Amino acid sequence: MQFKDYDEKAIAAKLKQVKDFEAKYGENDMSKSWKKWCNDQQYRRREWLWRQNLAAANEELHNTIYNEERFI
Repeated sequence: MQFKDYDEKAIAAKLKQVKDFEAKYGENDMSKSWKKWCNDQQYRRREWLWRQNLAAANEELHNTIYNEERFI
C-alpha cells in the first residue's frame, strides 16, 4: 500500500480549525502536533506508516491468539 497524501483543501481546513482553537483556548501539545501535521508532508507520511505498522501488528497478534491450538 502506498501513502497517498490528503487533499490540500482538507489540510487547509484542518489548519484553520487549529488556528481557531488556539485563538479561543491557547496553544497546547495537541494543537502543536496538529499544526505540524498540517505543515509537514513527511510528518503525515511517518504518521501514516506508524498507523499501518500498528494495524499489521494488531492483526498478527489477533491471528496468533485466535489461531493457535488450545491445550486444555
